[in-house]
Amino acid sequence: MKLRYSQTSPFVRKVLMAAHEVGVANRIELSPTDVWSPDSPIVRENPLSKIPTLLTDDGMVLFDSPVIMEYLDSLHDGRKLIPAAGPARWLALRQQAIGDGICDAAVLRRMEELRPATLRSAEWDSRQRAAIFRAFDRLEIDAGDLPDPEQQTVGGLAILSAMGYMDFRFAREPWRTGRSALARWFDNAARRASFEATLPPRE
Repeated sequence: MKLRYSQTSPFVRKVLMAAHEVGVANRIELSPTDVWSPDSPIVRENPLSKIPTLLTDDGMVLFDSPVIMEYLDSLHDGRKLIPAAGPARWLALRQQAIGDGICDAAVLRRMEELRPATLRSAEWDSRQRAAIFRAFDRLEIDAGDLPDPEQQTVGGLAILSAMGYMDFRFAREPWRTGRSALARWFDNAARRASFEATLPPRE
């Protein structure tokens, strides 16, 4: 398998954590990809030109991260990251959605930061920031429903990746303040080998 990726993408990190959790990371060739380059090979594989994009051994091209997560979860016979049925399944998928939503908003803020100062919108940034911190407030309320760090789900990995991205790009905005239960969960989950193996580069 080949994964089109960037070390700094929280969506890539979520996928790579899943690969480590299910024991298939050593089967994935990592291919650094510049999605902004018009000559990038990703445009021939993924019309959205987004990472992560996975090229499977049998020739399929899969995107985006929730689809790739489900595919990786199908490649092993152990405990699944996506519960098969019932309330546990819907909880894991909802948690993945809120983790991905935090990442969506945070990446949009990061892209806004990279625009020329005269083109930046403080209102746009404020809207995305508000969504992120509302999501963290909800996760604090629901902290008792987060997965055991030793038995991760797609939801837990998505939330873990979102928190890691906030620490990476927005350390000036401490999300832990007033969210002690969520912070404790993160501190325990961040000890997982899959989290440590996928740390972004220092910039």
